[in-house]
Amino acid sequence: MNLSLQKRLASKMARVGLNRVKISPEAAEDIKAAITKADIGGLISEGKIEIKHKRGVSRVRARKLHAQQKKGRRKGQGSRKGAKKARTPKKRAWINKIRLQRKTLKQLRDKDQLKDVAYRKLYSLAKGGFFRSKKHLMLYAEKNKLLVTGELKIRSPAKSKDLVGKSEAKK
Repeated sequence: MNLSLQKRLASKMARVGLNRVKISPEAAEDIKAAITKADIGGLISEGKIEIKHKRGVSRVRARKLHAQQKKGRRKGQGSRKGAKKARTPKKRAWINKIRLQRKTLKQLRDKDQLKDVAYRKLYSLAKGGFFRSKKHLMLYAEKNKLLVTGELKIRSPAKSKDLVGKSEAKK
């Protein structure tokens, strides 16, 4: 049964292409009888002539790619376009650097390898951007003799007595 006229009328009324008009085979007789736009409009509202949804661009592949990138994939040498500093913003690089330096300073202070005065000095230098890296910070501390060396570190008189007693007991 040739329903091309009805299909064309329906596509014009709905302002869509011919491929988006779907005619149900069960209602073919009713559709064959419809020859005016009003008839076709009635059949569309009844659901005997259906207008398919417009197809969009699928996001499935994009979601899969994004999931891989979140895991750290697809970041190899061949995928990189910008320079190292272009790929890592200055602020993020600074945050990473200062956090590492401050963590190092705190560890040194907690292990009693750094006095409070030296800690404050190095902390403020780090804050001012003086140190290029953790290695630079350590070199500076060693060069300027800010690190406390030696095995016996005396904190309080009570602990010093204990340390002296233990060292004599070993002899």
